Amino acid sequence: MSKLVIEAGRASRQYWSDLWRYRELFGFLAWRDILVRYKQTVIGVAWAVLRPLLTILIGAGVFGTLAQLPSDGVPYAVLVCAGTLPWYFFSNALSESANSLVGNANLISKVYFPRMILPASAVVVAFVDFAISMVILGGLMVWHGMMPTWRLCALPLFTALAFVTAIGPGLLFTALNVKYRDFRYIIPFVVQFGQFVSPVFYSTSVIEQRFGDWGRLLVSLNPVVGVIDGFRWAICGTTEMHWQSFALSSLLSFGFLAYGVHYFRRTERTFADVI
Repeated sequence: MSKLVIEAGRASRQYWSDLWRYRELFGFLAWRDILVRYKQTVIGVAWAVLRPLLTILIGAGVFGTLAQLPSDGVPYAVLVCAGTLPWYFFSNALSESANSLVGNANLISKVYFPRMILPASAVVVAFVDFAISMVILGGLMVWHGMMPTWRLCALPLFTALAFVTAIGPGLLFTALNVKYRDFRYIIPFVVQFGQFVSPVFYSTSVIEQRFGDWGRLLVSLNPVVGVIDGFRWAICGTTEMHWQSFALSSLLSFGFLAYGVHYFRRTERTFADVI
């Protein structure tokens, strides 16, 4: 006859192993969200390409043609593309993960599973859009006759850094969104504002030329900067990496991840009651 042992703190200690045990649920939720993302849309997954493509064309036209900003020796459209694609991944992951718990309120109130599965699966859905949109980058490089260099081998590492950068704030905002529904209005503002304070349409070397190393380090207090600089370093081939600012930005990304996990775990037990 089996015994049921009730031990204080046992569930907390088994939380991370529970994430692995519920991996099939994680895959199911991610696949479900991918299927319904563009359901009943006329052009379907093509939206994953059209949205960043229009942003790239507008950004390259305004900042490259009209403002005549330097492009670090690469076509300005490629420079903007290498900044837009990781930004779209971050912004989509943040928006989708922040609303993942509220959007699955019925599931949370009825069944136990590690709630972190929901925002994590939302980030995977955003990654699928990102992977599809990489077609734009390939097309632009072919159009401008650019050949990839050995640096492209480092792109998976910067993509993993993009995951870390997105999921940290995503966990924080999704926990806050459960308790304070005002965040459903704050998050779109944060995403829109963040696009202009991040070097999506310009290179961080412009900041360094005008404000020196301290200006570049100040800009790097934005965790997304390290991701964008890393993508440009890997893709463009001629862009030089400012390793001090990259290290600062990456350190902040991991700091946000640690705090996001901490806050999410601290408030997770109350989700079913307040959602």
